[in-house]
Amino acid sequence: MGSPWKPFLLLSIISGLSDFARAVAARPISYAAVLRMKPDSSSVLNSRSRPRQHHSGGLGTPDWPAFSSHPLSALSLLGSQEDYRSEESEEFGPVFIQEPDDVIFPLDSDEKKVVMHCEARGNPPPTYSWYVNRTEVDAEADYRYGFIDGNFIITNASEITDYGRYQCKAENSFGTVLSRDALLQFAYLRTFSGKTRGGVSVREGQGVVLMCAPPPHSPEIIYSWVFNEFPSFVAEDSRRFISQETGNLYISKVQPSDVGSYICLVKNTATNARVLSPPTPLTLKTDGVMGEYEPKIEVHFPTSVLAAKGVTVRLECFALGNPVPTITWRKINGNIPKKARLRKSQAVLEIPNIQLEDSGTYECKAENPRGGTAFKGHLQVYTLPQWVRMINDTQMDSGEKLQWECKATGRPRPTYRWLRNGLPLTSQGRVEILNGEVTIHKVQQADSGMYQCVAENKYGAIYSNAELKILASAPVFVHNPVRVIATLGKDVSLECKPRASPKPRITWKRGDRRIQLSRRIMLLRNNTLRIVNSSRADEGNYVCRAENQLGSAEMTAVLWVKDAMRVELSPSRVEVTVGESVVLSCKATHDTSLDVAFQWFFNQRPINFQQDGVHFEYIQTVRARQSSTVDLMIRSILLKHAGKYGCRAQTSADTVLAEAELLVRGPPGPPGVVIVEEISDTTATLSWSRGLDNHSPISTYNLQARSPFSLGWQTVKTDPDPVTGDMESAMAVELNPWVEYEFRVVASNAIGTGDPSAPSRGVRTKEAVPSVAPANVSGGNGRRHELVISWEPVSEEFQNGEGFGYIVAFRANGTRGWKEKMVTSADSTTYKYRDETFPPLTPFEVKVGVYNNKGDGPFSRVVIIHSAEGEPREAPTDVKAQSISSSEIRVTWKPPNPGPGRPRGYEVSYWKDMEQEESGQKQRTVRNETSMVLTGLEGNSLYLITVKGFNSIGQGPATAAVTAKTRKAPPAHPPSNLMWIQEGNNVSLSWDPVKAKDNESDVIGYMVLLKQEGRGHNQVTRTINPSTMLSLPEGGTYIIEVRALSEGGEGAVSSQVRLVTSSGVRAKSNQCSVHRLPQSLTWTALLLVLLVPSASW
Repeated sequence: MGSPWKPFLLLSIISGLSDFARAVAARPISYAAVLRMKPDSSSVLNSRSRPRQHHSGGLGTPDWPAFSSHPLSALSLLGSQEDYRSEESEEFGPVFIQEPDDVIFPLDSDEKKVVMHCEARGNPPPTYSWYVNRTEVDAEADYRYGFIDGNFIITNASEITDYGRYQCKAENSFGTVLSRDALLQFAYLRTFSGKTRGGVSVREGQGVVLMCAPPPHSPEIIYSWVFNEFPSFVAEDSRRFISQETGNLYISKVQPSDVGSYICLVKNTATNARVLSPPTPLTLKTDGVMGEYEPKIEVHFPTSVLAAKGVTVRLECFALGNPVPTITWRKINGNIPKKARLRKSQAVLEIPNIQLEDSGTYECKAENPRGGTAFKGHLQVYTLPQWVRMINDTQMDSGEKLQWECKATGRPRPTYRWLRNGLPLTSQGRVEILNGEVTIHKVQQADSGMYQCVAENKYGAIYSNAELKILASAPVFVHNPVRVIATLGKDVSLECKPRASPKPRITWKRGDRRIQLSRRIMLLRNNTLRIVNSSRADEGNYVCRAENQLGSAEMTAVLWVKDAMRVELSPSRVEVTVGESVVLSCKATHDTSLDVAFQWFFNQRPINFQQDGVHFEYIQTVRARQSSTVDLMIRSILLKHAGKYGCRAQTSADTVLAEAELLVRGPPGPPGVVIVEEISDTTATLSWSRGLDNHSPISTYNLQARSPFSLGWQTVKTDPDPVTGDMESAMAVELNPWVEYEFRVVASNAIGTGDPSAPSRGVRTKEAVPSVAPANVSGGNGRRHELVISWEPVSEEFQNGEGFGYIVAFRANGTRGWKEKMVTSADSTTYKYRDETFPPLTPFEVKVGVYNNKGDGPFSRVVIIHSAEGEPREAPTDVKAQSISSSEIRVTWKPPNPGPGRPRGYEVSYWKDMEQEESGQKQRTVRNETSMVLTGLEGNSLYLITVKGFNSIGQGPATAAVTAKTRKAPPAHPPSNLMWIQEGNNVSLSWDPVKAKDNESDVIGYMVLLKQEGRGHNQVTRTINPSTMLSLPEGGTYIIEVRALSEGGEGAVSSQVRLVTSSGVRAKSNQCSVHRLPQSLTWTALLLVLLVPSASW
């Protein structure tokens, strides 16, 4: 039995490895490792150069690849750590990671420290020093200076002592590099002078300039003006302008509303600090109004404007004048860029993202009715230097020649200078410098170090850094011995590539004897020994000796010569049909001592069995003694699988490729471009080019057409029919005239139907006389003396041309001549003909034809349509009205005599006496009913009632008004003082009689409602007396209600009586009880009353 602590130990180890993996994955890889990462596994000495960071003045540092973000397994981390340590162990010169940036430091900041950043990688780790205005900083000479790693810290920074350009120097034993310059500026905004400003007095209509005179500041500030009191700001318009160059307020033409106090407000762009100037009063003189005068430009952009590429340029131009001048802009010998915008009533021309092509002379012009003036200035765009070609780290053998070139663009054109280990490098001795090119002849160990090419113009400088290493080592062979397997009868090469510097002298020998070179055994320039037409006699050990002044080394190459491998791929040519499957078998015959690897290709590209496993399957078969076989299954074959298949067999001695061809039979491919050669009203002659037959002859072509009226593509009839596979043109027939068609062609063969061709261009068939008559001609209804004719419109598909319309023909039944009327709208569906002479329901023969600009088309078949019968002519008869309650009156009538204008329903109008008929109400019957009950009426009221017939044409005459009076309202007082006596199943119930008031209907009886809770059946008893006898069914809860009855309807309901009997128990006949419902007791109190047995009374 194992120890119980072992599982916990295992979990602890796994957890530790997980933590270790996270820690290592998060550890940043050194720049040395980054520089030396190669796409292949060749040695560092074999790679002669490597990229290195390059930097520029005013540009940000590059982003470093986040190598640590790649997940690593616990096992791979161990190998990664070994690689990491080996890369870290490689020594190299300093490489900047972070260089100092320009800094604007607010003097009023709570943080009293300025930090200039600098960080570099190197092995050994670099040390740092700083320069201010090209003078090295002595940290011990000023207590305010401090260093943390490469960062330079200034405490209690002062503009007087610390303003200037800073540069960081990083150095180790391999060399020195200088960073770009960084400018340290200080942001501040002093206050205005407290001295009172004098007032400005001008005439109305005169222009004026109010000076801001800003206080000392750094860097730029933004100007605005306050009018009278804060925060009432001066609004800029065509008359008032605030220059962001001078800060002054310009008023082109002073008005009385401008009189007041003006204060200049300035804001620091870096610190957002604001200060206000003393007020400047503006008053008007009383000696008159200024007359009109021509414009005078008071503020404008400089005659020469310099701007960096990519920034936004703002050109100002504003003039005084009366009337207020209008400002316009133009570019001399060119157009103002489309991206430019006019701001502040056209006083500012703003050009964003300025480019070289935006350079030129710009003119602003100020004009008013009194004259005009203009100003011109030249805008010149400059660019900072940008690298086109940079230098890279280089390793060389001593004695070789170094050639480096760096090249940059810029405007003005940049100049170049070179630094070696931070010091200027000039042409002397073995060193030649010409602009951006440096050449060092016969490099020596003393030439090793850090080199920098600096490209600069008046607007900035950029640096390109590289390290030069001069190598020196005795010969070393990484792999020794080396085993080489050659194929019998083929050439073989034995390489000799030692690590050595300077280059070693190479000699070859076999056994103890030096190799004698011949036409069959040759020594190549790269010291490789080449043996032509190798044989078994060439087998053995070959020794390469490398020697230089620092030492020597030998490498042994063991050569074996094996029989050539043979590869057979069968079948070599196979034909299949789409959807079938096939197996290709690849057999390699090879030396028994060698392992063989196979790879399958399709059209010279390796097959990816994971991505296309649906169709391709790699089948490994059993290896025989001298041969190996693999199969490739291709299933559910598609047309795209046709082509060349290759099987490549590879051993350590030989590589052989065998190929087979797969032909796939399938439906034809799409035919070529379809062209409409000729078009008529019903035919179209088409031609096309033949598509692929996919190894099965094309048997027929199918022509298809599509129009705005078809449901997708439809097969059309052709001439000839069928269209055989050897044809490349045919005629589509039985098309509709004046319809826009697209055509396509589909090919078929014995295997199936292929994809259609691309559609032809849309063409319209020519016009023709219409051939389709309207359908479903009918009619009727309408007003008296009208003949209404309707039909289904002819679809646009069958109108056959422009100018389409209808011909409506009709005649009275039994007559000869046809009357024809033209309906010009193709969408019309109805025609109405009116004639006062023909009586209602006159039969007509009717037909509807069609026409267009090409002529008349066919008519529909003749149908019989009757003219309208008209609205009802007579009023209903025998109208009677009878009151049935206080709110209801029943109205009855008889229909009018039969004849034209039969009613389809009746409308009853009713209104109260002493009211106008127009204010009354109306109700219509649903069908031809001859009675109606009017509801919702007022009680004891006299109503007047009329009845008229109506149909779809209109209404007939109304009857004479009849009258009916609703009955009085039923009694509002309910029955009271209910008493009941229960004996067995019988209940004797009595109540006080209800007396009607004068305005209420007389009581003619009472209605007693008995209902059982939980059941829908109710028992109603009517009586003329204020008492009744009720019979209760077996057990349950019962509710009794009483109402008075009158001619006006049912009166108010009494209070409820609730009776409860035992379920399933029949009351004994000798048991009775007497109950009385107090008048003041509500029905809710009765819920507590239970009938209990008592003595007979």
